[in-house]
Amino acid sequence: MPVDAFAHTFAVAAAPATVYAHLADPRSYVGLSPLVVAVRDVQTDGDQVTYVALERFRFYTNPIRVTMTLDPAAPSVVSAVVSPGRVRLRAAVTLTPSGNGTEVTESITVESPSLLRRYVLRQARAVQLKRAAELTRRMAA
Repeated sequence: MPVDAFAHTFAVAAAPATVYAHLADPRSYVGLSPLVVAVRDVQTDGDQVTYVALERFRFYTNPIRVTMTLDPAAPSVVSAVVSPGRVRLRAAVTLTPSGNGTEVTESITVESPSLLRRYVLRQARAVQLKRAAELTRRMAA
């Protein structure tokens, strides 16, 4: 199966600890990721958090299983997503102090069947950019 990778770096007007706390809470992803409309079955076990996120597309709701690995010392959040259709996505977010705020880098690796590849890549990149804009807005408030 094809594997694709891409990254995006942007700045937010909040300290790394504030950004980390927000990203480490699965409930924050409702609206932060534009497709996520609900989060359920949240369970924490040490540095791992698992949950089911419900993504709403035009004609259906897609339940995705997410495992977040948290590292407050870095600080970083790595999310491994298992989605129907044999799509696997890994998003690693690293936070670096920058002036009075934080530089956020999100690196995404996605594995998808050839038939779905273009659609999956287009969606993943669009969601990444919208998530960056929403996180920037939330951290400015």
